[in-house]
Amino acid sequence: MPIPFSLPLIDDDVIAEVNDALTGTGWLTTGPKVRQLEAEISAITGTPVLCVNSWTSGAMLMLHWFGVGPGDEVIIPAYTYSATALCAMNLGATVVMVDVDDDFTISAANIRAAITPRTKAVIPVDMAGWPADYDAIKAVLAESAVVAQFTASTERQARLGRILLISDAAHSIGSTYKGQPNGRQADAAIFSLHSVKNITTGEGGAICINLPAPFDNDAEYLFLRAFALNGQTKSAFEKNQPGAWRYDIIDQGMKVNMPDIGAAIGLAQIRKYQSTLLPDRKRIFARYQDGFAGRDWAILPVSKNGERESSCHLYMLRIAGVDETARDAIIQAIADHGVGVNVHYIPMAMLTLFRNRGFDIADYPKTYGLYSNEITLPLYNGLTDEQVDEVIRVVIESVESML
Repeated sequence: MPIPFSLPLIDDDVIAEVNDALTGTGWLTTGPKVRQLEAEISAITGTPVLCVNSWTSGAMLMLHWFGVGPGDEVIIPAYTYSATALCAMNLGATVVMVDVDDDFTISAANIRAAITPRTKAVIPVDMAGWPADYDAIKAVLAESAVVAQFTASTERQARLGRILLISDAAHSIGSTYKGQPNGRQADAAIFSLHSVKNITTGEGGAICINLPAPFDNDAEYLFLRAFALNGQTKSAFEKNQPGAWRYDIIDQGMKVNMPDIGAAIGLAQIRKYQSTLLPDRKRIFARYQDGFAGRDWAILPVSKNGERESSCHLYMLRIAGVDETARDAIIQAIADHGVGVNVHYIPMAMLTLFRNRGFDIADYPKTYGLYSNEITLPLYNGLTDEQVDEVIRVVIESVESML
């Protein structure tokens, strides 16, 4: 049976919510659906939440808010999607890539070695929904020697007094770290609401604002809401109300606001995420774990330990004893059976843009080793036990035919 790699959940609830946006509120761009979606995500994270039109624009907005630009450095893991780098590069900052640990997340020790007086931000990635080790990272950023060399060039940088920590939580809405919901481990965490994510608005992102004192997170939310709309103090929906035409432009902002028509999709999904959709993803993940248990070639991903629990965004299976060429042949054999799989991700240092800027995959041996034998299997709401079992059967047959 053909099984696609990923499908968004479009059920009766989604259709009804989108239809309400079209025929009920009659509003397409930022309006009541966006505010309701922000409130629903905030109820999960316990932070103010600002919805924007992509993860990338959300990260750019936070870096821009902090004053990151030319001459500044931003540390990121070498194992991530290119957006983690491009959000800084698009502001003129320099990206510093460091290698990861065995669990695909950034190494705190490698962060420490990469910090310079030019470092303004660190962006760990919660790969596949598995949280990075935030306590270890925050311990590095709090070291007296690290704080002492931080050079503030803006008022907000001086107020924070240290390197900004932004969590690339693109995969990890609903994950937890040491009992706390994801979104509360960094100064800001940004979820992706792209079409293939656990919750989708088609395209979109959500910024969880978790700054320490003396920042007022509710006040920063209001500023960022304007900052995401060209610095404008009222949305078009708000200006559209009788007598409410007057507005102000308070800063040189960006245009990255989320439209209501997309927010409606995510709103229908998030209302049942913790009760239904997230447990369903965990069911699929567990079925894969059971299906591959005992296969000596199967390096199984972790979904839970004593400190962290994944949102089960991706099932990243690794095949012991194969190289990149053999892995690619296995993927082709799986595809020949009509099963869609993927690889997360091609390391940035292997991509043309980054190679042309001097990055070399040989400098990131752990990243390359993890990538070279990784295959991501289908994992999405609506995938039946029968389909999961078929994926397991096809993967086992394809792998063992190559060994």
